[in-house]
Amino acid sequence: MALKRFGVSLEDKLLEELDTYANENGFANRSQAIGFLIKKYVTEQKWQCNHIVSGTIIIMYRRDKKEIISRIASVQLSYTDVILSSSQYYINDNICMHIVTVMGEARRLTELSGQLTTIKGIRHGKLAMSRAD
Repeated sequence: MALKRFGVSLEDKLLEELDTYANENGFANRSQAIGFLIKKYVTEQKWQCNHIVSGTIIIMYRRDKKEIISRIASVQLSYTDVILSSSQYYINDNICMHIVTVMGEARRLTELSGQLTTIKGIRHGKLAMSRAD
């Protein structure tokens, strides 16, 4: 693998954000952080295809918001073809972590994740996938 060097100019604010990102994520330098971000972007773009992938969708929400629970159930009913399991874990008296294990076309899982993570009241949502074919 050849190592190529090139100069890149960034605005001061963006450079500060890159440095913060690199420090918070334990990268030795900016180049490692940029390389990681590029690989992540390329991988995520490949997920917009019809490759068969498996993964998890994790969402966090306040458990006293009953409308969230019914909305999650409603969304999941439209995706039973890709949902392998769905579990809830009560982190404390207020917060619930909902984990959905999935397998199917990357495009469909990304769609499901978008539906779940944009439900009003969801505090955090994340999709993690890996190729399964």
